[in-house]
Amino acid sequence: MTNKWKIRPHTEEEMRRATRLAAELRLNPVICLLLVQRGIVSVADTERFFNPSLDDLHDPFLMPDMYKAVKRLNKALGNKEKILVYGDYDVDGTTAVSLVYKFLRPYSVALDYYIPDRYDEGYGVSYKGINCAVENGATLVIALDCGIKAMDKIDYANEKGIDFIICDHHMPDDELPKAVAVLDAKRADSEYPYEHLSGCGVGFKFMQAFAQSNDIPFSELECLLELTAVSIASDIVPITGENRIFAYHGLKQLNSNPSLGLKGIINICGLAGKEITISDIVFKIGPRINASGRMENGKEAVELLLAKNMEVAREKSETINQYNEDRRELDKRITDEANAIINEIKNIENQKGIVVYDPHWHKGVIGIVASRLTEKYYRPSIVLTKSSSSELITGSARSIAGFDIYKAIEACRDLLENFGGHTYAAGLSMREENLDKFIRRFIQLADEEIKPEQMTPQIDIDAIITLNDINVKFMHELKMLDPLGPENEKPVFCSLSVQDYGTSKRVGKELEHLKLEIIDGKGGGPIHGIAFGMSKYSDYIKDMKPFDICYTIEENTYNGNTTIQMMVKDIRPHGT
Repeated sequence: MTNKWKIRPHTEEEMRRATRLAAELRLNPVICLLLVQRGIVSVADTERFFNPSLDDLHDPFLMPDMYKAVKRLNKALGNKEKILVYGDYDVDGTTAVSLVYKFLRPYSVALDYYIPDRYDEGYGVSYKGINCAVENGATLVIALDCGIKAMDKIDYANEKGIDFIICDHHMPDDELPKAVAVLDAKRADSEYPYEHLSGCGVGFKFMQAFAQSNDIPFSELECLLELTAVSIASDIVPITGENRIFAYHGLKQLNSNPSLGLKGIINICGLAGKEITISDIVFKIGPRINASGRMENGKEAVELLLAKNMEVAREKSETINQYNEDRRELDKRITDEANAIINEIKNIENQKGIVVYDPHWHKGVIGIVASRLTEKYYRPSIVLTKSSSSELITGSARSIAGFDIYKAIEACRDLLENFGGHTYAAGLSMREENLDKFIRRFIQLADEEIKPEQMTPQIDIDAIITLNDINVKFMHELKMLDPLGPENEKPVFCSLSVQDYGTSKRVGKELEHLKLEIIDGKGGGPIHGIAFGMSKYSDYIKDMKPFDICYTIEENTYNGNTTIQMMVKDIRPHGT
């Protein structure tokens, strides 16, 4: 698939501000331009951005219902009530449960946690979970990363004499559940200064408020920031504002003194002794934690994150690592089957949305499959299967830039039993008799709203630089932008009219990749690069023809030696 390159235009004002910052801070002008693009225009802004401070976290009591939540928790602890910490089975939910349980454990004599079974109970608060709370004598449930739409479930809990405190970050409906407190910065009546917290982040703010109300020093919360960092990276929330502070300090914790459970995962991922980044969490740590809930039960992930000795942490890490291996095999098989279905759809090239269904697909991996289909066909994709615990069809949806899949699914709500999510990812369930109607309506919505140009993936390029710009000092300053992620993306650069140094070659089991060593006509280089899946350009490059290249930059450490390497995103002949 051909990519569209969009080189970000820079206004005269942006260039002036970047030049001024470069002079004041003695930084590379390109780095200062990246800062200005992110709204950082003064020395003070830059210092706060480079050194996020925990002192800049917002007052948790600014969040609606926080006083009610803390009052009810204090009452439960004072009366020695049984408290159940309840969370979703994904990374955000399991880290949130682990965080709240860890912090409250010293203050409660009757504390337990509960993770619903993805297959038996489905997403969010379940009747089974409430019944479990009743059977165990719990009178307060703290729901994390779920509950914002559980109106009927909370009514049922109220009838059973169980109070709920909901800590969620998903988009609420106009009506809120009748819980004791509903903590969600996305509430319509919320004036909380930052609305993009993860579910674990909301849990942290609750514990921060609880600590403040009981004169517990903030330092006792700091060891939990590693969990907020893992949730932020894995749940793909913006790394701005409070999330940037959480991620920055959480990564420090992960790299200096991780808890035993996370140390177990770090070891089994091969990250021991390396600097752990947001990318490492997204691609290595997060998927392993997630695999527990996908393949078996997310409770095992919590058991790992709460591990008190290294032997338990090692055993649990090995178990969830095996789950992840099993998940990979399943994911590949179902993706192949989904592609086969798509190949049979008539006029698929003219269809702007994709919906595929097989009642036998494993529910735990359909979200990953939806992501793969969206990436391959660059269309919003929904993957559906039959729930093993009911007659409902359940599914996961992923989207492309400019198409709000949550709103599209919401427009079909009369056909659905349940749904939730956000702009780029959502989940849903429906009765089988509504499947055909849903597919027709969703495809029609996609066809009406998506413009043809949206169906070509776009690479946003931050700046054009020469190979001479890339050196150790530039790399050092570039790393000061960390942690990188949504809304503070890894910068993408473009260099024009570069050519082979004479040593580039095809690599990989099937020689499908390119290992590059390139120079330009201005004395820059040679610079190393890796271009995955781009061997089709090999002959052109080996003929010493000039080409343009867009890429990110990272450090590559091999045998103790660290070099600068391009991670190539796209190549095109110069002049095209």
